[in-house]
Amino acid sequence: MAKYDLIAATGCATGIAHTYMAQEALEQEAKKRGLTIKVETHGQAGVDDPLTQEEIDNAKAVIVAADIDVDADRFAGLPVIMVPVAAGIKDPGKLIDQALAKDAPIYKPNTKAKAATGGKSSGEGLGHLVYTSLMNGVSHMLPVVVAGGVLTAISFFWGIYSADPKSGQYNAFAAMLNTIGGYTMNLMVPILCAFIAEAIAKRSGLVVGFAVGMIALNGGTGFLGGIVGGYVAGAVVILLQHLLRPLPDKEFRGLKAIFLYPVLGVFIAGMIMWVITKPMAGINTGMMSFLKGMQNSDPIILGLIVGIMCASDFGGPINKAAYLTGTALLAQGNAFFMAGVSAACIAPPIATGIAVLLNPKAYSKDDRSAGYVNFLLGSTHITEGAIPFAAKNPLLNIPSFMIGSAVASILTYMSKIQVPAPHGGFIILPLVNHPILWVVYILIGSAVSGVLLAIIAGHSAKKHGVSQNSVSLAGLTGDEAVAAIAPQAQTTTTTVGATDTDTTNLGDILSSDNIVMDVNATDRDDALHQLAALAVKNGIASDAEAVYAKYQKREAEGSTGMEQGIAIPHAQDATISRSAMLVVRLQKPVEWKTFDDQPVDTLISFLIPEHDNGDHLHYLSNTAKLLTHQSFIKQLKAAKTPMQILTLFKE
Repeated sequence: MAKYDLIAATGCATGIAHTYMAQEALEQEAKKRGLTIKVETHGQAGVDDPLTQEEIDNAKAVIVAADIDVDADRFAGLPVIMVPVAAGIKDPGKLIDQALAKDAPIYKPNTKAKAATGGKSSGEGLGHLVYTSLMNGVSHMLPVVVAGGVLTAISFFWGIYSADPKSGQYNAFAAMLNTIGGYTMNLMVPILCAFIAEAIAKRSGLVVGFAVGMIALNGGTGFLGGIVGGYVAGAVVILLQHLLRPLPDKEFRGLKAIFLYPVLGVFIAGMIMWVITKPMAGINTGMMSFLKGMQNSDPIILGLIVGIMCASDFGGPINKAAYLTGTALLAQGNAFFMAGVSAACIAPPIATGIAVLLNPKAYSKDDRSAGYVNFLLGSTHITEGAIPFAAKNPLLNIPSFMIGSAVASILTYMSKIQVPAPHGGFIILPLVNHPILWVVYILIGSAVSGVLLAIIAGHSAKKHGVSQNSVSLAGLTGDEAVAAIAPQAQTTTTTVGATDTDTTNLGDILSSDNIVMDVNATDRDDALHQLAALAVKNGIASDAEAVYAKYQKREAEGSTGMEQGIAIPHAQDATISRSAMLVVRLQKPVEWKTFDDQPVDTLISFLIPEHDNGDHLHYLSNTAKLLTHQSFIKQLKAAKTPMQILTLFKE
């Protein structure tokens, strides 16, 4: 049985994109650090790669990045970090650091571990429980809504009254589809209610939740009643578990599970729901009437609100609030509201594809690939593909997404477009009343966001002096990174040092004498002067001023500052006798033009003879490849002696 340094569980409300994006992010970050990890995913198809008890027992720590219940009680006794699934996508490194920290919170049965945000109060634990239980209900409800909605919509192919035996449009097959779809859609509220309760109180909560959900459905409370009923059912079962705790489990466990919890739970929670059904139904009816009125009187305001909600967190709780409202109205026969919601959800990922097409030089190779894939994701109503782009510059990019989504939604509402299915994107175009117009509106909104994103990315690239291949070394191949480090080598890197099989060893040009710690430099030019003097002192060059002049010339062509406090100054001159590498650690960081606008405290310098056989390109390429790995950078920064640094480069 394999042993893992870390184990993790990921899951989102839809179980489609976030779940697997978090898995990928955690696995890639662990790989960079040389750690082993196994990630259990909770998707719509079920649990993939389930964790065994032996794997759990042998793990050092656990990361739960999920918006749904993943049965965290099995991790009791281990350090557990619990966060929303989005945190697993955005900052996997931080989660791994916190999970492996000495003060990581130990999970106790029937409690909630502290979130990685540093929350310590019980209120934060309650908030996390409320959120994950709601998302658990939404996760199980969505497939039912989609199935019922699509089948009902297909029945309309035979006519809007095709299910009515008294109508001339009546068709027996269409009536059957409509009936099946209607029954399925009616399961929405009971399932939502039941699985909210299940996340709070396990199987006993599920039973009570279904019963309360049926009361909510028949009482006309809609999905609002399902949400309230779920929390009522869960709370009642938890209260019963507490009150019946004096009864010993050994003798009464079966009686509690089969008789006491379901009977008393349904009775108590059912009475509460019965009492609140009438006012809840009034609230639900009022809200739906208000939204229907806005569709006709204020389509611009409604589209603006829906667009902002759908593009604010890309599949998160705010996005889901708009989506749930659309599905609730759809269940009542209103297909107008869902049209605007779908348009607003489809636009952001398509916008990223447009942005990388408009300004490819401003994006890294990985970003460009992701943008192209997002054309497919967006067309199938998967908004989450926009998250990595939003995370790069959230203060500017997220508003750009909001503007485009709002435009698409407003145009959709103004044209009275109807989308009778709650998911599917362009797959359900045959069901849309004005399919071509709807696609055009979505593309207009996407183009608006795409242009804004391209402009923002271009401005950022220009500000940071980015090469045409990327905005930083992160995610680049060795050849792309060497192009950023040494522009003069771009024409030859395709044949020299272009593969990872290159055997040139950096230890050949680096010795412990060429590594100096705690150098006191006042600014960048002083640091370059001291590098040139070190080259002469170690017999690598004969004229410090000549070497310094070449350093300056190279900086004038384009800064050699990279990111994370590292610069790669290099000089080629006739006074340099042999290829060599210098590594200097500064006592205090100095200002240097870098990709991330941070000062520099580590210099990796290359000295190159005027006439060499191209070996320096191998060394540059190998260094560039090393600097694309966070694990290497962390070890370099943590090294305390020249020998540690020398060993690191040789390895």
